[in-house]
Amino acid sequence: MTKSILCSLCAAFIMAAPAGAQTLTKQEKAAIVGVLGSFTKGIRSDKIVIDTVVVNNDSLKIFLNSALEDISIRQDNATAITSTIRSLLPPDLSKKKLQVLVDGNDIFSLIPNLYRAKAERRPSFRNTSAEPLVTRSDRPYTPQNGLDGRHIAMWQSHGKYFELGTNRWEWQRARLFESVEDKFTQSFVLPYLIPMLENAGAYVMTPRERDTNPYEVVVDNDGKMAKSPYTEQNGINAWQQGEGTGFAYARYQYQDFENPFTEGTYRQATTVRKAAQASTITWTPQIRQERSYAVYVSYKTVEGSTTDAHYTVCHRGIETHFTVNQTMGGGTWVYLGTFNFGMGKGNYVKLTNVSHDAGKIVTADAVRFGGGMGNIARAASGDSTYVYTKANTRSLGGQPRNDYQPSFTTYPMTSGYPRFLEGARYYMQWAGIPDSIYSPTHGRNDYADDYRNRGLWVNYIAGGSKACPDVKGLNIPVALSFAFHSDAGTVKGDSIIGNLGIYQTSMYGGKFADGTSRDANRDLCDLVQSSITHDLRMQVEPKWTRRGMWNQRYFEAWTPRVPAMLLELMSHENFADMRYGLDPRFAFITSRAIYKGILRFLSTEYGYDYVVQPLPVDHFSALFNKKNEVELSWAPVADSLEVTAVPDRYIVYKRIGNGDFDNGTVVKKNSFTCTIPSDVVVSFKVTALNKGGESFPSEILSVGINSKTTTRPVLVINGFDRLSAPDDFVSSDDSEAGFLADNDNGVAYQQLISYVGKMKEFRRAIPWTHDDAAGFGDSYGNYEKKIIAGNTFDYPAMHGSSILKAGFSFCSIGRSALNTFEGKLPQMLKPLTGEACQSAFSAVDFILGKQKQSKFGRPGLHPLSFKTFDEPVQKFLTAYCKAGGAVFVSGSYVGTDLWQNPLNYPATNPYAGYFKKNEKADQDFARNILKYQWREDRASNTGRAAYVASPIPGNNNIVRYYNVPNENSYVVESPDAIDPADPSAYTFMRYPETNMSAGICFGGNATDHWRTCVLGFPFESLRSEKIRDNMMKRILTYLMEK
Repeated sequence: MTKSILCSLCAAFIMAAPAGAQTLTKQEKAAIVGVLGSFTKGIRSDKIVIDTVVVNNDSLKIFLNSALEDISIRQDNATAITSTIRSLLPPDLSKKKLQVLVDGNDIFSLIPNLYRAKAERRPSFRNTSAEPLVTRSDRPYTPQNGLDGRHIAMWQSHGKYFELGTNRWEWQRARLFESVEDKFTQSFVLPYLIPMLENAGAYVMTPRERDTNPYEVVVDNDGKMAKSPYTEQNGINAWQQGEGTGFAYARYQYQDFENPFTEGTYRQATTVRKAAQASTITWTPQIRQERSYAVYVSYKTVEGSTTDAHYTVCHRGIETHFTVNQTMGGGTWVYLGTFNFGMGKGNYVKLTNVSHDAGKIVTADAVRFGGGMGNIARAASGDSTYVYTKANTRSLGGQPRNDYQPSFTTYPMTSGYPRFLEGARYYMQWAGIPDSIYSPTHGRNDYADDYRNRGLWVNYIAGGSKACPDVKGLNIPVALSFAFHSDAGTVKGDSIIGNLGIYQTSMYGGKFADGTSRDANRDLCDLVQSSITHDLRMQVEPKWTRRGMWNQRYFEAWTPRVPAMLLELMSHENFADMRYGLDPRFAFITSRAIYKGILRFLSTEYGYDYVVQPLPVDHFSALFNKKNEVELSWAPVADSLEVTAVPDRYIVYKRIGNGDFDNGTVVKKNSFTCTIPSDVVVSFKVTALNKGGESFPSEILSVGINSKTTTRPVLVINGFDRLSAPDDFVSSDDSEAGFLADNDNGVAYQQLISYVGKMKEFRRAIPWTHDDAAGFGDSYGNYEKKIIAGNTFDYPAMHGSSILKAGFSFCSIGRSALNTFEGKLPQMLKPLTGEACQSAFSAVDFILGKQKQSKFGRPGLHPLSFKTFDEPVQKFLTAYCKAGGAVFVSGSYVGTDLWQNPLNYPATNPYAGYFKKNEKADQDFARNILKYQWREDRASNTGRAAYVASPIPGNNNIVRYYNVPNENSYVVESPDAIDPADPSAYTFMRYPETNMSAGICFGGNATDHWRTCVLGFPFESLRSEKIRDNMMKRILTYLMEK
């Protein structure tokens, strides 16, 4: 070594080494750490530690551990952190250039692109294609400031899986608080998050079945198990058998590594431009259960595939059109949408070879309707026992337990559950995904397969695109991967475990395939975490806990080669968390926050300004005008958390009779007028629209004109808008707590898909010992296969159908329409006051369902919502009755909600005083106007009521209503017993097992010239349409008597 080189190295070492006077003392480090702790306030994170201090001649670098990565870094707090540290430095260091590094990253590099000046943003990952995988051709809007053209991979945690060590199918987590994580996260993703993303224009793909419908129909050219009609019509370019393999439904059950997409054939034709030259294929499902079905198509991607294969889905006579880009996605199920199908004609899928680009190839394979039941059969091989090793506690044993053990054979078995409840491993097999993807353990460990395969699936479907150009896959330009989980953990009292985000930046050399930085993963995690925390603290729980953002190698976070994150939303093991988690309002707010976080991330990555889709409209009404036309009116709802979520247009959807809704009509104003056919129920729903997408739909209102009557119409008011968690309790000493399904199991939006059974262990002190013995919160599993009906917001149609058959016309409004809007009633609602209302409507049918005052989360934080008879309703009904009106009211809590709301706790309860006492004025309204009084809640548990001798004849007939959880109607757990409150009022129905009064009628007296009929159970919960029609006719006949 030369003398000059040696001198240079020594000089460099001396410059880099901290001088004795230029290092931080232990006390100075402690002072800095103490102050930095204030920046993590409101976030549950690890302790901040100074790992290293490096001092050079002109610079100072302070290396902190990863704890500060738990917080969102913005320009203001990054600057504040830097200046705060500088203020604590000794004089000889305070003037040096200071750099703060967190886990090796400059603190300013942790600022998301969204919050940087455009010139300072890191290059973005963008995975695009000229044509998306699926486009709805007749969608009446393009959300150019939403997520149009983006492809998102998303899944909802675990699912039922086969445990080889015990030779059984089981959940991956324990049954707790009426749910299990494998089902619980689905109650966010399926009804809320995916529709929000789709309404913003995204195409969402899932490695688990997304359709909760347990019925399935497969239609295929190869026939076999697919029995429904498949027909071809040839034009100038006839359909031919394609080269290679396609799908075949060859067996009812599939075992290890059997792939249905390699056991059949497919069809192909050359495209043409002219419709007159078209060749078509039609798949006609033989529907046995009328309900909603997801529609999936399949095809083969070949050289020269068309980018615009035209599909038509005909659902109950309504046609919806799609184009599919067949250059991607071949050889698996490609989701088009979910539609309502009936039995008989008017239900099919049709494909044509007409294209804007002639000479390309369009291919066709099976079409699938509905989610179906799991059809992957698994079995243990050899001795069914665990071999516990450090390497793998779930490996299958091969040695007999002892010399006396007889030999036996285990047979393959399916789960027996709807497919949407199973883990991704099994759906992937049914969807034609290679076994190297869905079973990385080669069939030896389904548990490990299931958490590993989801990330591998993302890379497979993105294989061949910019994300994975070196991977043979489906060529879908996936923009983002999102794993939705709930976490473990318990604390006593009202403490929340809260949300945790996980991402990973260093794998694959810290780069995506296009060379852009995987730091985008942190941006995604940050924006989603921040959005959730902000919205929940503003709208739900000010004490909501935000946990950290972990940059760690979780398989679902690091495997995808696109921007990805894993969310642990909350603890499914913690009672305080689940008080919110089981509430549909919480699920909506949370899902909207996640959607907004994803939108903000992708809009930044792809370089445009985002607009958030509006909230659903309210103040909805559907009334007749003087021309016997239907006039719809509604009001937009402002979003206090998002200034861009303002509607500029609306879409009105119409349904005729028992058909499906049409594809919508765009209108610029918040009103719409149309003519309707007579003698059939016509229904409407409205969505709000802007450049960011489409809102969730309004409630459904219905009208009907009976051509044989000139009697004034009946006004149906949908007063049942409740969504809530189950009733719950906490003992005075906090030793017991839980959910009370037998009292009231809450009300789900549309359907309850997270429920496993009612809670059975209420003692907080009982610990978890096994997933089959889960301790506090342990729940039964007798409903875990079932879908439970919730609030469909579609009851005016059911009531209206019976009203039409009884010989009357009807129209309807939502209860919010009775509230003043901008200080006055809309012009259309002017008849809804006093005598004018009485002259406009022959009777009022007020639907209450399971409406009752309900809390949101912990007691005392939010005012009670969903009162049966709030002030606007009381004013309206009072004025209408005093003008000589006739009113029919039905609901579970018509008395209890006014007399003995269960939330009015006794003084010994810790929640006493949080809620208002039941008001005497409310009870006077019931007694003096509707002419009933409360007698008892939970008056029956058999689901039966019987007519008795009264002015409403019934011949002692017994009617049945839904009193246990089921898929047809929300459950009535607690019907009310109500008594007449006027000498001129009568009991006309009783509960047979108790003889308590189930319904009263009042025909007027010397001073009160109106009529009422009140039921202590909901009319729409009656099990039979024939019984509903009969009851409505009896009640209206009585109410209309002079």
